[in-house]
Amino acid sequence: MAVIKMFTRCGILFFVMMCLWCTPALSGVEWQEGAPVYETGWAAMVKLGITLQRNLPPEYRSQVHARPVNIETDIMPFVRLEEMVNPNTSEKMACLFVSVGFVDLVNNVAHAKAIDRIEKGYFKNYILSLARENGQTELRPPPRMSDPRFWTDRVVNEQQSNFNQIVGGVIASKLAHYYLGHCRKYGRQLGAGDGKPLPINSCLSAEDWNDALKYGINNALSCGYGVEGVEAFFEGIDMMPERPAWTLYFLPATVKAAKVNKELEKWERRFFSH
Repeated sequence: MAVIKMFTRCGILFFVMMCLWCTPALSGVEWQEGAPVYETGWAAMVKLGITLQRNLPPEYRSQVHARPVNIETDIMPFVRLEEMVNPNTSEKMACLFVSVGFVDLVNNVAHAKAIDRIEKGYFKNYILSLARENGQTELRPPPRMSDPRFWTDRVVNEQQSNFNQIVGGVIASKLAHYYLGHCRKYGRQLGAGDGKPLPINSCLSAEDWNDALKYGINNALSCGYGVEGVEAFFEGIDMMPERPAWTLYFLPATVKAAKVNKELEKWERRFFSH
C-alpha cells in the first residue's frame, strides 16, 4: 500500500510539473479574481501627459497645463480638449478630459494588435466587433482573454508599447489644436452641440487636422513614442464597415488611415534622420 501511495504521489507531482512546463510563461501582470489587470491605465495616461507637456517647445509648453490629463467617468470613448484659467497668473491653458471608455478602448485595441502577432486575423475580428459598440454601454473586451498565450511577457510588452504610442499620439495632437489656435478658430462651431461641445474633428479643415497631428506626433516622438501603435489605432477605425459616432473624436469621417499612416511613417523617418 505504501508503494502504491508513493507512485501515486510521484505521478501527481510529474503531472503538475508537466503542466507548468507546457504552459507559456506569464508576465508580471496583476491578477484579480482570476482575471488579469492591465498595468496601462488612467495613471499611465496622467504620467504620459506630463511627459508630453515637458517636452514641448517653451512657447507651446506655457500654453498647456503641467498636468494636462484629467479623467471623466463616462463609458463612451472620447478625449475632450478644454481651456482652464491658472488662478495664480490668470493665463489660459489647455487641459484634456479623457473618459474611462477611452482607457478601455486603448487597452483593448493595443492588446488585440499585440495578439494578432501570434494569431493572425485576431485584430480584424476584434475591430469588426468593436464597430458595433455605440458607446452607451461599457466596451466588451477582446475575445478569449483567459487564454494564457495572450498574457506572456512578449504579448504584454507589445500591448504596453502600443498603448503608450496610441495615447501619446492622440493626447499630443489634441493639445496641438490648442497651441496652434484651432480652438479659437472653431470655438463657435464647437459650442453648437445641444449643450455638449462637439468633437473638434467635426469642424476642422483637412489642413488644420493634419497640422495638429504632425505637431503632436513630433511631440510624442521627442518623448520616445513611435508611430506603430497610432497606425494600428487609425487602421482599426478605418477598418470598421460603419464607424460609430465616438470615432469622430479620433479620426475625421473623411480621413483614410492608409494615407495618414504614410505621413506618420514619413514624419518618423524625418525625425530620426536629424
